[in-house]
Amino acid sequence: MKLKTLLEKLDYTLVTGSPEVEITSLEYDSRKVGPGSLFVCLTGFRADGHEYIPDAVQAGAAALVVERQVDVPEGVAVVRVADSRYALALLSAAWFGHPAEKMTVIGLTGTKGKTTTAHMVKAILEAAGHKVGMIGTVGAVIGSELVKTKNTTPESYELHSLFARMVQEGCSHVVMEASSQGFKLHRTAGILFDVGVFLNLSPDHIGDGEHASFEEYRDCKSMLFAQCKKGLVNVDDEHWQAVTAKAGCPVATMSMEREADYMARDVREVRQAGFLGSEFAASGKMQGSFLLNMPGRFNVSNALAALAAAHMVGEDAGAIAEGLKTVSVKGRTQVLDTPEHYTLLIDYAHNAVSMENLLTMLRSYEPGRLICLFGGGGNRARARRWDMGQISGKYADLTVLTMDNPRDEEVEAINEDIKIGLAKHDGKYISIPDRADAIRWVMDNAQKGDIIALIGKGHEEYQEIKGVKHFFSEEQVVRRHLGKD
Repeated sequence: MKLKTLLEKLDYTLVTGSPEVEITSLEYDSRKVGPGSLFVCLTGFRADGHEYIPDAVQAGAAALVVERQVDVPEGVAVVRVADSRYALALLSAAWFGHPAEKMTVIGLTGTKGKTTTAHMVKAILEAAGHKVGMIGTVGAVIGSELVKTKNTTPESYELHSLFARMVQEGCSHVVMEASSQGFKLHRTAGILFDVGVFLNLSPDHIGDGEHASFEEYRDCKSMLFAQCKKGLVNVDDEHWQAVTAKAGCPVATMSMEREADYMARDVREVRQAGFLGSEFAASGKMQGSFLLNMPGRFNVSNALAALAAAHMVGEDAGAIAEGLKTVSVKGRTQVLDTPEHYTLLIDYAHNAVSMENLLTMLRSYEPGRLICLFGGGGNRARARRWDMGQISGKYADLTVLTMDNPRDEEVEAINEDIKIGLAKHDGKYISIPDRADAIRWVMDNAQKGDIIALIGKGHEEYQEIKGVKHFFSEEQVVRRHLGKD
């Protein structure tokens, strides 16, 4: 591909060389540069790609994208841009043939709920008969394949590479989590989302290497509405007006509390054998009664977002109802198939706030007993363990202390910290350090009406001990104990 073709949608200055030069690969890691490569010099937190120009030239780079004046040998094309990360995004889209333009793209941003909502949208679109790709916290899903990714929103080159694979596999739609870091670092630059969705906002990802302030974090989230055809915003969140203040597209509203374009009302908990979910009535632009295969009011809020986004790309009530009724998100209030006399679920809650949200929600289902099984992360703040112990002592009838990711600490020492929190509410507990043994124990001792929550691991399939990650799947432990594997 010629350099000028890659540069078509980019504002740039050709400092030296010819735009007719043939490019054999697009690289932003100098170690991957070969003869004919276009090397993009990224300026990062820890490294500056401009410092590796000699290595790239020696490896055969035909052209460079830079942000400042550089000295290079004659014959190497130099393209100067204002922001090389932004340039990489547009170059990547061109390199892979603008694959995002060949699919319907739905982007989700917010502090909480992106992963769950993405799965819900995917389930709805698949119920409508579409082949759907998904990119987010769990990685990238292309058909039946799960591709591990380094970030929730991958670097732009990887992102467009994934889009291209999805197109090749026949995907007509893709739903993706759009993180604040993804916007800040221009990973999604140049993508025009068919629908952009804002879920909620609370202080997070603020500190060195992330965002300098809450205001910057909020403003990065708002960038979604500058690059979508249609927007959807949760007006129950106090920050919705600030996030949409500079929206460049029409924005629809959703709410569980006030008048909006899409509304959810009359939320009802539903507990049946092997099912712990919710039922709600939708009104506004989409009307009907919907059964959700996930418990809790916060999941109904996610379902409302998925419902509205799907409706905005043309899906009908039938596909929406089928998708919500069958959706399951690994490690997010994931109810497993167990004997009918008790309910067991897996959830990623790994701090006091998310744990309290989960346990108060489970209390609303009026369990015979609420049993909470969890541990604490090693090499992490002890205060988090005290707080989680206090929450479990307050809401659970029984806490089973066990292993999470102890890292370099001893499990027993971590659990001693949790006990300090449990004591504040005289929380009843037992200790079973081996997590598989602990899971088997709660299953064997479950009584009629019990709800058992396995907390902290969620979608993770490992335990980190002394620097080594060992395979561990809670779902596998449960299935094997029931003779299903």
